[in-house]
Amino acid sequence: MTEKVWFITGTSRGFGRQWAEAALARGDKVAATARDTATLDDLAAKYGEHVLPLALDVTDKSAVDSAVARAHDRFGRLDVVVNNAGYGLFGAIEEISEEQARAQIETNLFGALWVTQAAVPILRAQGSGHILQVSSIGGVLAFPNLGLYHASKWGLEGFSTSLAQEVAPFGVHVTIVEPTGYSTDWSGRSAVHAEPLAQYEPARQARAARTRPGMVGDPTATSDAILTLVDAADPPLRLFLGRDQIPRVEQEYSARLRTWRDWDEVAAQAHGTQD
Repeated sequence: MTEKVWFITGTSRGFGRQWAEAALARGDKVAATARDTATLDDLAAKYGEHVLPLALDVTDKSAVDSAVARAHDRFGRLDVVVNNAGYGLFGAIEEISEEQARAQIETNLFGALWVTQAAVPILRAQGSGHILQVSSIGGVLAFPNLGLYHASKWGLEGFSTSLAQEVAPFGVHVTIVEPTGYSTDWSGRSAVHAEPLAQYEPARQARAARTRPGMVGDPTATSDAILTLVDAADPPLRLFLGRDQIPRVEQEYSARLRTWRDWDEVAAQAHGTQD
């Protein structure tokens, strides 16, 4: 197996950390980014020249451009680009402040866009490469109290679907990775919570009551799946991480189709006629 060079955002913890360690453990090289590179000291000490720690705030486009260029200069190529940096914003739409909404989109959506734009010219020139966009089951379905998070992930899925078609002729692959619930810091230290309104408390409690034992996955178990994905000759556009998601998605898409069909006559009326 040929050694790969990875560029991974958000490697201080969570999926980014797990996948960086998995790649390094098998002999790959990793440009690992984090807001605070002190969180990467142990990786640097263990793997030496195979890891390039980079301080990066993905909302800073010029810093993103510089970090991607430094990684390319150091390792001579980029094979796997992982847009993992992001966090959860919890709150009903009415509760979320303008500052919170803008920060969520800047990080989860624009941050991934800036990294993608910086990396694509390198991958296109190589004629190879694989971009992993870390979305969520929340990029496919939507739940109360996560509206702006969903907006960021649905936006990520939208531009990545277009991107995959644009870069395929250059030998570049795109995979939208859609994890389910995992015990990462996404809903813990990394999360932001809007100022709650009492009127939405019943919806929050109902959502919490639907969380069943066994629904939360172990992030360490995802590493083998990601390595299998990046080694595939023909990787998929989308990949769930976690179990029991197909029935949920089938139910959602069946409901959408029923609604569109039920209202198809009204839709047809909106088309009008032309002479």
